[in-house]
Amino acid sequence: MTRIEPRTGTAFELSKGQVLTVTDPEGGQVSDLLAVSRADPAEILSNGRTFDYEERIMLTTGARLWSNRSNPMLTILEDTAPAHDFLLTPCSKDTFRHFYPDKPVHRGCFGNLAEALEPYGVEPDDIPTAFNVFMNVPVAGDGALSVDPPQSPPGTFTRFRAEMDLVIGLTACAAYASNGGTFKPIDYNVNG
Repeated sequence: MTRIEPRTGTAFELSKGQVLTVTDPEGGQVSDLLAVSRADPAEILSNGRTFDYEERIMLTTGARLWSNRSNPMLTILEDTAPAHDFLLTPCSKDTFRHFYPDKPVHRGCFGNLAEALEPYGVEPDDIPTAFNVFMNVPVAGDGALSVDPPQSPPGTFTRFRAEMDLVIGLTACAAYASNGGTFKPIDYNVNG
């Protein structure tokens, strides 16, 4: 396992057929995941295409995550998490100014992903909504959203198979509400 320290992020290559396991080792921590085609960084993860083709917003075992060009990027092979979010964008400096005006400004997952993905040709303005692993965002009957603490106990994991050669951006989320006010590490492993 490789550890992502709290409030940081990384990027790495994942080849077609390889399996990525993302683990919440201590429980209650969110991880923002982005997938980018290695062949062309303009092909990137799309929540809209995913919702359209999977015909649901709650994604778990068996679901595929799709690109903006309508190609499957990742398949969820195994999922022990109570929930994930694919509605909210990565937290950023602006997120902190908006939601946490009394807290120090942090560059957030957006800044961490931008730095990690820059060597792979991804510009900040190209960063879409991330697949927020372990994030708990209930949607009320009237459409209202809330960001509640993750319900992932220690050791919760989600396993993804790459459906094309990818670059993965992955974080240990930096936002207060997303993580129940605490910040913990995220572990990941690549097999295959």
